[in-house]
Amino acid sequence: MAATLTYSYCKPSPFLGQFPPNFGKGKSSVGQSIRNPVYASTITALFWGSNNKSLQLDFSRDFTLPPSSSAQQTTPQKLSISVVSSILEVSPHAWDACTLDASGAQNFNPFLTHAFLSSLEQTGCAVQETGWKPCHIVAKDESQNILAVVPLYLKSHSYGEFVFDHSWADAYYGIGSRYHPKLQCCVPFTPVTGPRILIRNTWCKDQVFDIMVSALKDLAAKSQVSSLHITFPSENEWHKLKDKGFLQRIGMQYHWKNRNYKK
Repeated sequence: MAATLTYSYCKPSPFLGQFPPNFGKGKSSVGQSIRNPVYASTITALFWGSNNKSLQLDFSRDFTLPPSSSAQQTTPQKLSISVVSSILEVSPHAWDACTLDASGAQNFNPFLTHAFLSSLEQTGCAVQETGWKPCHIVAKDESQNILAVVPLYLKSHSYGEFVFDHSWADAYYGIGSRYHPKLQCCVPFTPVTGPRILIRNTWCKDQVFDIMVSALKDLAAKSQVSSLHITFPSENEWHKLKDKGFLQRIGMQYHWKNRNYKK
């Protein structure tokens, strides 16, 4: 099974002026029924260019972690949340420490590593110009130690996710609303299940999880995007996020395994 989660916001987008004329009338330009050759040729980045400054996401939040006598943490601690426009702004060591703690040494996921995700940015695969604007969330404690990270992208289309929501886009456009841009929490071009909210093993891990979810929802609300999607999360995240107001979806995957088959 392939699990996904969606948190929807049906608010006007501040990016409406970036769409081409007549965009969204009738079928969506990301649907399978594209007939306009102009839109089809620009499907990778529907409405933004490399010099568009209006798409910078300026987001920061401070949260207070309650004291914990059991963890010998008797005073409240501040956790600062920010958004970075490239994973290169985060130390590889700090990012990978979050990844290792989140997935566990026995289930280490190479696709969540700093090396893999940074390669997608540095080669121009997952960047603003191709419709994948990085806006990763980073959480730091009072000593500037990174406690959690989330791989996140602002997207202008629905490709490279392996979860097809073109019918959702058509429905939005059918009622005169906009489906793109949307926020996508995932590993680009990689339909592999794994944790998406990457947190260090600390005494406040559960509290940090709740804060990161709140930050995701706050960012979606502030950006006024149509929706926030978390694709191929871990089973634990899938269940926990349902209680946070996310809509659960299940798809099917077919995996072929070579059990020492011979020619």
